[in-house]
Order: sequence, then structure tokens, then C-alpha cells
Amino acid sequence: KGSKTLLVSAFLEHRTKPRKVRKKKSLESMILPCGEQLHVSRASVDIHWDHFGFPYGTADVSCPLPPACRAPTHVAVTSAAIRNQADLEFLEVQNQKALKVFPYNFTSCFSTMVTFTVQTVLQLVQTVEMLQLLGVNRIVIYKTNCSNETQRVLDYYTDKGLVEVIPWSLSKYLNVSRRARPSQSPGDLHYFGQIPALNDCLYRSMYRSRYVALHDPDELILPQTLLPLLEKRHGVDRCFIFENNWFPTEFTVRPPPPNVLPALGRWRDVFGVNILTHLYSEPVQPKPVFNNYKIITNPRSVFVVTVHGVLRSQKNCAWVDRKTARIARGQSGLKAQQLVYDGRLLSYSGRLTSAVDAVLNETRLLPE
Repeated sequence: KGSKTLLVSAFLEHRTKPRKVRKKKSLESMILPCGEQLHVSRASVDIHWDHFGFPYGTADVSCPLPPACRAPTHVAVTSAAIRNQADLEFLEVQNQKALKVFPYNFTSCFSTMVTFTVQTVLQLVQTVEMLQLLGVNRIVIYKTNCSNETQRVLDYYTDKGLVEVIPWSLSKYLNVSRRARPSQSPGDLHYFGQIPALNDCLYRSMYRSRYVALHDPDELILPQTLLPLLEKRHGVDRCFIFENNWFPTEFTVRPPPPNVLPALGRWRDVFGVNILTHLYSEPVQPKPVFNNYKIITNPRSVFVVTVHGVLRSQKNCAWVDRKTARIARGQSGLKAQQLVYDGRLLSYSGRLTSAVDAVLNETRLLPE
């Protein structure tokens, strides 16, 4: 209240001594209710340096736990003395226990899911089904808005227990930008608040999932079954960086013989990009080149993330050779003669087609 700070979520930090409460976006003092008393702890604020040049950015605020309040369930933040508890707004403190066994092996974080319309339904279903084929068993989606058809798909996956939808409504409080840079779309905060969403998903998954992938809904990191091998090679407390490969989506080029594109069938009448028909990517860029890379990580090894990589972690991230795994991302912009064939997705086409057909039938998105 009375500040320019927006509180998003609160977590108990078990990896630092003494234990602290961490909060995304905060102020000066933290109020911790334990029993019938309010305990006040002085906060330290760490503003993330990577905010893409926007006026507002993500910050962590931490405070040591008072001796008489070692397991707070809620926390409030204030910059002024508050005498009445009714004037405080509390957030629930998550991650109460540092678990060693996790309910999920692999979680993908979609941040943020913006303007998903009927035009993107097919690609969304294909992406979710493809992620499952690659070993993902939990998807967290930060949703700003979507079409009725897309909501039907999200409800379907939520009912299955695969998807957790986090309403992401920072635009109610800030003039969020719709692009990555102020020059592209002026605003107070980068791209619908993508960076706080990524950090929220990291901490939300801290003791739920063995691995976490931080990427966009139109990106696939192929393949994800190699993580035990990468851990053996680089260690378990590491994050892994994957190169991004752009697959233009404005035209379709047939694969070289003897490869053939799968039959479209009734997908012809479903709106959206069909990822199985876009198998040509941009040429490999010589290093060092920034290519919008993304990460998969053991969440317990990382403290602060950003859109492309990690700002603070226990150990440095390891680059994964593109011959082992890389990101496939559907985008537009290149000409056909500039592209290089990459048929890795075709090896999944049989299983993917059957799975997508089943979902489109159950959600009544296929024509009768």
C-alpha cells in the first residue's frame, strides 16, 4: 500500500543460512505473523540488473527469520509502521519444506502465454503433446488472455492434471509492454512481466520437480531424454544452455526424399501452425553469437533467472552441443533458399499425430 512495488509471490528459502523468506518485488520491512504476534524483520532488496531497459524490473527481497517465528505461513511487506494487522495484505509463504523426493520429474514453464487465439490452437496442442513425448509431466502456464477455443484446451489439460494455469494479470497494475524492448513497445515492464513469471515458476517448482525448462510456448528443446547423460558429464547441480534454431513458418518446403510430410487429414480445418510441416531451420551461426538461448535446470541449483539464462546460480551453466540437443522454434523472416533441413521432428510424427487427434476430438475442435 502506498508504494510503487507490486508483490507477486513469497517463498521460504532453505538454501541460505540463516533461513530467509524470499519475495518477488518488495520494499523495506517484512511482517511475519506467528501465533498471535506480528514479528518485524528488516528486508534486503536485490534488484535484477536485466530488465531490458524498462523503468520497472524484478526484485527479490529477503529477510532473516526471527527466532520466535521460524516457520511463517504468511508474510506482508511495508515501508511504514503498521499498527493494525487489518491494514496489512499478506501472501502465503510457499515451499515450507525442502523435499528430497519430487512429485514431477520434468516441468516446462510457459511465460508468458499472450494473445493465444483460435489461430494458434493446433500449435498449442502439438506443443503440449510433443513435450509429453519428450518426458515432460508438468506444464505451468502463465496466462494473460486467450480465445475460447484455447481455454477449452487449457481446461482439458488442467482436468488431466498435466497443466497448471497461473492467471497473470500484471497489466491491471502496470502498463506492461507487449514486446521485448521499449523501442518496440513502450511500457513500464518488459513483455507482460515475463521475468517475474520465470522466477516465480523456478521457485514454484523448487521442490515439486527434478528438472525445469524455461522457454516459450512455441519452443521445443529436443531431445530431453539426455538429461541424465548431461548430469553425468557436467554434474547434478547445473543448468544447461540450449541453442535456439528458428524454423520459418510462413511457407512449407517438402523434405528431401525419401522423407515425406505426414498427411494433414482433418487438421486442415483446425487453425494454427502445424509444426510437422516446418522442417527447415536457419543456418548455424558461428560462435560467439547470441541466439536467444534457453535453459533446462535443476531448480535447486539456481537463485535468479532471466529470459535468456541465469543471473545467479550455485555453479556456471553448461552449454549443450547442438548435435546433442537444441531448441526448435517456429518463427518467420528467412527465405527458403537460406534454410537447412532438420527432420528430427518427423521421427515423432506417428505418435504425435495420434495424440493430437485424440485431444482435438475430445475438445470438439475437429470438424464432424
